[in-house]
Amino acid sequence: MPGSPRTAPSWALLLRLLALLRPPGLGEACSCAPAHPQQHVCHSAVVIRAKISSEKVVPASADPADTQKMLRYEIKQIKMFKGFEKVKDVQYIYTPFDSSLCGVKLEANSQKQYLLTGQVLSDGKVFIHLCNYIEPWEDLSLVQRESLNHHYHLNCGCQITTCYTVPCIISAPNECLWTDWLLEQKLYGYQAQHYVCMKLVDGTCRWYQGYPPLKKEFVDIIQP
Repeated sequence: MPGSPRTAPSWALLLRLLALLRPPGLGEACSCAPAHPQQHVCHSAVVIRAKISSEKVVPASADPADTQKMLRYEIKQIKMFKGFEKVKDVQYIYTPFDSSLCGVKLEANSQKQYLLTGQVLSDGKVFIHLCNYIEPWEDLSLVQRESLNHHYHLNCGCQITTCYTVPCIISAPNECLWTDWLLEQKLYGYQAQHYVCMKLVDGTCRWYQGYPPLKKEFVDIIQP
């Protein structure tokens, strides 16, 4: 996955790509590669905090032969963390209607706020799916909320590798090992909620823990 996001093509083409990438035998399932919240922010074109005002099913393209549908969410943008150079104010976001294509179901007409990460299509529309990092705002830790402003963006040069089994070994000096799945059998555990992979002056990366101001405490990279 590239370190900086590229503008996506069209949403109709993106839907077709999602269908082609769906693993065989998972006809009604969405499959995503795991990624730490920091990676999601670094690889997304847009990161915003928003409330969902309404939803509507719309055609995926103007082509009458195209039967694909999209869900269009009207949102109230509360804050933008990333994407200023691509979109000024996001009014609508789009997601596949078909859950097997990783469509996202959000609560509309409620007080719930979301952190939304996604891409900007060639026509300027903001596109999200289940492989993006989409979480209720209230579920984010204080460290995650603060890191959205600075620390995630400033450390996109670091590489985060998911550990599934032991041994799990660092292969590059700018690498941090993500062990939530190994230690807690879930992706977004304590490490994802409370640590940032930060680059040091010598170019190496280490896990850094804290809430603003960040604690000057580097932790054991194998057992955070």
